[in-house]
Amino acid sequence: MKIMEKSKKKEALIGAGVVVVIVAIILFFNLRNKKADVAAIVVPPVENITIEPKSTLDTSGINVIPPVVMSYADALVKYADKRLQFDKDCQVSLPNNVVTYKDNTGIMIDNRSSQTRTIKIGTTFTIKPYSFKIVVLPDVYLKTNTLLVDCDNSKNVATILVQE
Repeated sequence: MKIMEKSKKKEALIGAGVVVVIVAIILFFNLRNKKADVAAIVVPPVENITIEPKSTLDTSGINVIPPVVMSYADALVKYADKRLQFDKDCQVSLPNNVVTYKDNTGIMIDNRSSQTRTIKIGTTFTIKPYSFKIVVLPDVYLKTNTLLVDCDNSKNVATILVQE
């Protein structure tokens, strides 16, 4: 009887081994075919498309929130309603010309240009090409509550109304 049990265990192990080998062979051929499919993909040439470099957080300068690791995508989400985006002509493309924020609020200054920009919002700072900064609006207690935004030589490209 013990011989019969050993024989059944041996047969079960051999059967399991055969199944493992078959599964491995199937997986090998599936992966091989997928690699061949990927190699067969042909991408047609695309003309007149400008690919901007990856945008980064520029942490140099004053009035900048302390350096944090933040991707451009995360900043777009976090500062969706607190962002000034400058285009290649140093004009604010987002949002409209007049925006209102609370004082001591962090806002995203987004340079979508291939040139370093000098931005003045109360204080002056630079933003590297395709970079952004998170700056804090000044406390306007006993001061004017209107900040005019300059970009390089372009004056008053946007107006920020700062509320207490």
